[in-house]
Amino acid sequence: MLLADVLSEYPDRLWHWDRQVGVTHAVGRVPTRDNGEPSYDYKDLRAMKMRFEEFGFKLEVIEPGLNAQMHEAKLGIDGRDQQIEFCKTLIRNMAALEIPVLCYNFMAKFNWIRTAVNTPARGGALVTSYKHDLIKDAPLTDVGMVSKEKLWDNLTYFLEQIVPVAEDARVKLALHPDDPPVSPIRGISRIITSAEAIKKAINLVPSEYSGITMCQGSLSAAGENIPKLIREMAGKIFFVHFRDVKGTKEDFCETFHDDGQTDMFEAIKAYREIGYNGPIRIDHVPTMYGEQNDEPGYGEIGRLFALGYLKGLIESREKIDHVAIKDNRPPSALKDY
Repeated sequence: MLLADVLSEYPDRLWHWDRQVGVTHAVGRVPTRDNGEPSYDYKDLRAMKMRFEEFGFKLEVIEPGLNAQMHEAKLGIDGRDQQIEFCKTLIRNMAALEIPVLCYNFMAKFNWIRTAVNTPARGGALVTSYKHDLIKDAPLTDVGMVSKEKLWDNLTYFLEQIVPVAEDARVKLALHPDDPPVSPIRGISRIITSAEAIKKAINLVPSEYSGITMCQGSLSAAGENIPKLIREMAGKIFFVHFRDVKGTKEDFCETFHDDGQTDMFEAIKAYREIGYNGPIRIDHVPTMYGEQNDEPGYGEIGRLFALGYLKGLIESREKIDHVAIKDNRPPSALKDY
C-alpha cells in the first residue's frame, strides 16, 4: 500500500512532518487561482505536481476540495455541462501528468456535514459528531427538495460522459460514499449511503476504471462490516480513507483511529488479502491539546499519531504474511492472526 496524506498545494510544515514520518505519496486538491476559483489547466496541475516531487512526494490522487465540488452537475441545473467539461479537462490533464486516481463524490449542495465539531473524545481531544435529530427539521436550502430519483438520473448523466474519458485516459474514478450516510438533509436526498448503493453507482456505466474510495468511516457509520466489504470490493477499491467512528448513521462521533468500532487490524489484513497496493490516507483526526480547532478533522498532531498507527498496522501485517510465506503456508493459513 502507498502511504499517502492530503496536502495543501504549497509547502507548509505538514509537508516537512509527513516526509519525516514516512509519507511517500501526496493527495492533492484541484489547484486554486488567485481569485479562489478552481483551475483545471495543465500548467497549474503540473506546477503543483512538480512542487510535490521536489519535496519527495509522488502525486497519486486528485481529491477536489471545496472549490471544485461541481454542485451544478450533481443537482442537474444550469452550468452542469460546463462543469462536466471541466472534469473531462482535469482527467485528460491528469493522464498527461501520470496522476492515476480521481476521487469524487455525489453529495449535492453539501460536502461532508456535522452537527458539532468540538465533541470531547479521549483525554479531552476534540472530534466531530453528527446527531440527525438536531438537523432533521432544519429549513430547506435555496434549491428546495431534491429527490433520490433526480440524483440517480444526474449521476447516470455524469458517468455516461465522464467514464469514457477516464477509460481513454486510463485514469481511475474513485467514488466516495456520502458522509453522513443519511437522507435527506435539509430536503436534499443522498444516494450513496450503503454498500449496495455504491455498488449500484459504479455499475451504472460499468468500466474497469470506475471504482470506489473505501471511506471506512462513512461506511462504518452506515452499519457496514468494513473487513467484509473490503473483500467484497476486491478489484474496485482505488483509494482508501482510513478513519473510524462510534455509533450509527444518525448518531455518531469520530474517534482516534485506534478507538473506534472497526477492527483496524482486520481491515489491513483484508486489504493485503485482496492484493490492494494503491494509496491509503488517514482521514478526519482529532484536534489535540494545544491546537486550534479551526479546521476540524484535519489537525496536525492527531494526523501524525494516525500515520504512525497506520504504519504499525501495515508493518505488523506484512511481517505475519512474510512468516507464512517463509514457512510455505499461504497467509490465509494464519487465520487467527
